[in-house]
Amino acid sequence: MTDTITKHERNLSSLIHASTFSKFFIPFGNFIIPLVLWSANKQDYKFVDYNGKQALNFQISLLLYSMILGVISIPFFVGFLPNIFDFSFNNLSHFNHWNFNFNSDDFTWGSWLLPIGISGLLQGALSITNIIYTVLATIRTNEGETFEYPLTIKFIK
Repeated sequence: MTDTITKHERNLSSLIHASTFSKFFIPFGNFIIPLVLWSANKQDYKFVDYNGKQALNFQISLLLYSMILGVISIPFFVGFLPNIFDFSFNNLSHFNHWNFNFNSDDFTWGSWLLPIGISGLLQGALSITNIIYTVLATIRTNEGETFEYPLTIKFIK
């Protein structure tokens, strides 16, 4: 990095980090817009080059982690599907009574709910991590500091 970072470099680097939020409006915008901004300016500014790599590596890493969580939860969801269709209207007679006892044997979702719930919580944690660290990176980069995301695999070096 250079000793003096211009305001233009800081703003451009902050824009690269903040543009990852475009995924909420444009499909794959968290990859496309930072990639375009980074590619157009990486030769001219080392600070922008560094921050573009950081932002893209973090977004790719989060996509990979999200895909791994999805693949892990697929067997639980597929195992749960037959229980959804195992329902007959003859068993509705027990709904006519005001009996609020919980019997886990009658609960058809059984053991499949826990792994799917854990996977959902982890997906939510990834989303919150993405938001928090992207905001931190945007702020610190605008101040001229370098920022390194946690949990990042270096795909682009």
